[in-house]
Amino acid sequence: MKTVSFDELVANQGKEIGLSPWRVVSQQMIDQFADATDDHQFIHVDPERAARETPFGGTIAHGFLSLSLLSAMTFETLPPLEGAGVGINHGFDKIRFITPVKSGARIRTRFVLANVNARPSGWVHIDYDVTIEIENSPKPALTARWLTLTKLEPEET
Repeated sequence: MKTVSFDELVANQGKEIGLSPWRVVSQQMIDQFADATDDHQFIHVDPERAARETPFGGTIAHGFLSLSLLSAMTFETLPPLEGAGVGINHGFDKIRFITPVKSGARIRTRFVLANVNARPSGWVHIDYDVTIEIENSPKPALTARWLTLTKLEPEET
């Protein structure tokens, strides 16, 4: 994937800059996330009970699983910043879990570049307005403002 310059990034503030490919949220993925986070609530890991006792018709993904998939969907969708070294999460503003993601559903992320700010320290603060969509659902799984930091490598002289 080709890189994007800082100036190109700044010029795209306020614009949609990417739409990830669809990704299946499988029961195996949900189970592995439950094991990793020690969150084994039946609505996530017991398909029969979830079908009987919830309005979802089966198990649903953890909201934090959907949120955590942003990193993978970013890497497969958005070009890296030219000269970038390390990138880190800085936080989130206004996370809203709107619609549960059912086991077996396909999701994708729509990225809008909300803000770009170069810091004197060499870090670039990039905010994205993200919407994780569920295939064939009128409402998204979640919306959030995602705050990231990217360290630019010093230019060689």
